[in-house]
Amino acid sequence: MDTVDLARLQFALTAGAHFLFVALTLGLATLVAVVQTWATLTRDPVHLRMTRFWGQLYIINYAMGIATGLVMEFQLGLTWSGLTEFAGNTFGASLAIETLVAFFLESTFLGLWIFGWNKLNRWAHLAAIWVVTLTAYASAFWILVSNGFLQHPVGYELADGVLRLTDFGAMVANPTAQVAFFHVLGGAMVTGGFFVAGVSAYHLRRRTAEQDLFRKSLRIGIGVALPATLFTATFGGLGFETLQPTKAAVWSGSASRIAAAQAELAAAHGPGDYLPPAGWVHAGAMTMLIAFAVMFFFAGLSAVLMLIRPAVRSLRVWHWLLTLMIPVPFVAMLGGWVFREMGRQPWAVYGLLTTAEAMSPLTQTQMRVSLTAFVTVFAALIVTNYVLLARAARRGPDAVTLGDRPIDTPSTEPALSL
Repeated sequence: MDTVDLARLQFALTAGAHFLFVALTLGLATLVAVVQTWATLTRDPVHLRMTRFWGQLYIINYAMGIATGLVMEFQLGLTWSGLTEFAGNTFGASLAIETLVAFFLESTFLGLWIFGWNKLNRWAHLAAIWVVTLTAYASAFWILVSNGFLQHPVGYELADGVLRLTDFGAMVANPTAQVAFFHVLGGAMVTGGFFVAGVSAYHLRRRTAEQDLFRKSLRIGIGVALPATLFTATFGGLGFETLQPTKAAVWSGSASRIAAAQAELAAAHGPGDYLPPAGWVHAGAMTMLIAFAVMFFFAGLSAVLMLIRPAVRSLRVWHWLLTLMIPVPFVAMLGGWVFREMGRQPWAVYGLLTTAEAMSPLTQTQMRVSLTAFVTVFAALIVTNYVLLARAARRGPDAVTLGDRPIDTPSTEPALSL
């Protein structure tokens, strides 16, 4: 592999790993907010324990995801300085908004939610988790606005060899970004739904004490996952209408379309191979589509079974299969990400800056050392996250430390009333 390939591999591995954390974070945050809303309205102790249990799993995943996200920010400056020098004035604006507004607000209110149990009144505490959820959506939106610009640049001018933003509204309204946002949001709901259903099925199969809690959680997970698969598929279909001509041609497999797309770019940019790698494009898309078919079929079947009370209580084969389904949404998300990003090659900014031009002036030795270090760190983070999540999930609600005193229990400390 040459230096550019090593740099691409490094970013692919780190971005893909971070994407897994993001998918579960978005999905779990929404489910926790919905469950806490019901617990706050009804003061139902079961839903309150559900909030604490799933909330603790959400916090574990969120904390590990922060570490992977920060590393990606550093890579833009260290490995891809050519990209930031050429296009940083354009897509950098949405990245700055994501960091300064969405991420900081999300972290602040998450801190209030974590440490506000028994300090804030129940309505203020509920508001905190909804702010966390909405700012998580905003964070994902601004990231995809930046990515959408790289996929299909709009609202810019080329001056003195660099891009400058001329129409911020056009960049925000970019269909490539808008469709991708709703597609990713739907995928996150599928991920969260199958995660909640799978963990609940594990406890139901093992006949743990909190049967009522996990029966309700299983129904919530399936109730979210099934419509979310349809929502995701709808925007995935719309996304095929926003594909770059080269990606669309390679995906179609039409020799004439492939030749026409290559000839058009060669005429505009000079001799070169401007087609994305067909193997990766097809592999990513087929992985995503097959995983979707499996999830849709299984979610539909599970939606029927969850209406049958004896099945929810005792159908161990179904419980076992539900637990095995937990990784499938992650596989689908990675497949879709590979399809989206590999299909853009060989461009970092489609039609304007190649990946080779975007790279920093690094030697192959430097990249090998960097790749080894990043892969080692990220592998450790992924394993740590899995171990912590699995341990907390297996132990169940009795081992939860988040808000370990019921939210409506009187406290000797002064309450902050908002």
